[in-house]
Amino acid sequence: MTSTLALSDTFGTDLVRGIGAILLYGVVGLLLMFAGFYAIDFTTPGKLSKLVTRGLPNAVIVTASGLLSMAFIVVVAIFNSASDLTEGLITSLVYGLIGVIVQVLAVRLLEWATRIDVGSTIESEKFAPASVVVAAAHLGLGLVVAVAIS
Repeated sequence: MTSTLALSDTFGTDLVRGIGAILLYGVVGLLLMFAGFYAIDFTTPGKLSKLVTRGLPNAVIVTASGLLSMAFIVVVAIFNSASDLTEGLITSLVYGLIGVIVQVLAVRLLEWATRIDVGSTIESEKFAPASVVVAAAHLGLGLVVAVAIS
């Protein structure tokens, strides 16, 4: 008995189109993550990349949580994008950028409200419990913004 595996006539073009969409959304996601990192870096006292490179624990905690919060926003922006590829890429980019801006403003506002001196916290060579509060603010607000996008 012989069995034949039959693929649809459009399988090849659909596959190539899908791979192209993955690559394009990957580029949009990467651009949004860069924008998110630089937005966090710009609005946080001190140069985060240098503080992280020095191995300062609080800077690592705050930066990692900021990147995770931005990833939530980017993932939801891409997930909720339009079904048409071009429209989807544009809506992902726009929603993602708005999400990054809202996230940064919300975190800074919460830090102001809690009166945490983020600059001295992230520059400390010893673990500071306040960095966990800042990290929680990043993650919590990142989830809120991500859900707002959906």
